[in-house]
Amino acid sequence: MRLGSLTCALWLGAVPARADPGYYVLAPYAQAGQVGTELRYWTVKTRGGGPAVLWPELALSYGFGERWTSTLLASYEGTREEAVRLDTWNWLNQVRLDDGHGDWDLALHTQLVRSHGAEQGHALELGLVSQTEWGLARVQATAILEHGWGDLARSGTELKYQWQLSWPLHPGWRAGVQGFGELGNWRDWKPAERQSHRAGPSIQASWTLREHQALQLQAAYLFGKVYGQQAGMFSATLKLLF
Repeated sequence: MRLGSLTCALWLGAVPARADPGYYVLAPYAQAGQVGTELRYWTVKTRGGGPAVLWPELALSYGFGERWTSTLLASYEGTREEAVRLDTWNWLNQVRLDDGHGDWDLALHTQLVRSHGAEQGHALELGLVSQTEWGLARVQATAILEHGWGDLARSGTELKYQWQLSWPLHPGWRAGVQGFGELGNWRDWKPAERQSHRAGPSIQASWTLREHQALQLQAAYLFGKVYGQQAGMFSATLKLLF
């Protein structure tokens, strides 16, 4: 059993390991003609004890025009007591569905996950990403269907969601609250006590470094359930566009 499976089985509710509790808010925008490099980090600490589980990630993306952005991501997993090892390879694509003139901005999100190491399996995510402005508030909401094969298989196709409300603090800065959850099979949700829902404060910042270059930061701390257990989750991503 690889490190990720053992870690989640012992401390995250005895379910198959998946780097998927929903940890970064998706936005329906393409980075036309720009390269992006990302450093992502998230960690989960259950209230029942045990070491925190760590997931550092590295990503490289490119915007193919105004509507399509493609990303390759390597996700690592470990604990403060165990070495961090490569867990999955991920290929993400986001395609805008709207023309930018409506009240809502929409995009199609896809993510193909491939296990690395002793476990062999694949997973596919399909999601609808949406965003709108309501006064000073920015409203973001995404619904995702996920299906796994092999060692990443679960109870059929599962439904996940994420949302965020944010308000401007200062030019380039926004603060708000975000939430994520997993409901179980999309046609037969888990009982409420077995579902996972979490929410907490978030902050976003963007700096223009020079023409066509920008640095973006997103961070949040969430409270609630992860893999069916009470836990706290910290996530952060730092992205350089050029």
